[in-house]
Amino acid sequence: MKIGIIVAMQKELALILPLLSDSSTEVRGTVTYHCGHIGENEVAVMQCGIGKVNAAIGAVSLIDAFCPELVINTGVAAGAGDEVAVMDIVLADRLVHHDFWCIGEEWGHVPGCPLYFPARLPQIRENENVKLGLIASGELFISSKDEIDSIRGHFPDVMAVDMESAAIAQVCEQRGVPFMCLRVISDTPWCSHDNSRQYDDFWNEAPQKTFEIVKEIIFNA
Repeated sequence: MKIGIIVAMQKELALILPLLSDSSTEVRGTVTYHCGHIGENEVAVMQCGIGKVNAAIGAVSLIDAFCPELVINTGVAAGAGDEVAVMDIVLADRLVHHDFWCIGEEWGHVPGCPLYFPARLPQIRENENVKLGLIASGELFISSKDEIDSIRGHFPDVMAVDMESAAIAQVCEQRGVPFMCLRVISDTPWCSHDNSRQYDDFWNEAPQKTFEIVKEIIFNA
């Protein structure tokens, strides 16, 4: 299968690239694509930048450049409830914009689109650190319990919050490309009084072992 992988940050890219075999780079315009294989899958990885606009531009660019049969978004996210802890992986069963509202519309609903964007689920071995649920995206680094409470007020079952995945899901929905999203929990503003330090410590702990689960998921996509 031909798979496109999108990450937002250089730190996330650095954890994905070691998973590739037979790797090479290809530059198209201002974008560098890292190409290779994970198992039998042909893979192109790109860093889109932070935020939903960058994510949408990146998704369109990747789809136009490589015509992938599946797009995967991975990286880190904030935990949004007691069900998840740092180093857990949340697999999206659906995605939503938590910061979108237009008069006459349900919160999070972009006119012309479904409220919840669908996501494909991989086949992986049972693992207590892998959780399944709703991922919500918005143009804000979530740093407090009050912000999580506000999001949960609209979407009580949200498990993780990021800044890109719903935008990529929207592009894939409109382009007819299957989408998969998995996020590693880097911090838990829901229960931490200093999640900025928690977020920094996450990177210092070098969670390569956690990202090995990402490899398994892509291997079996």
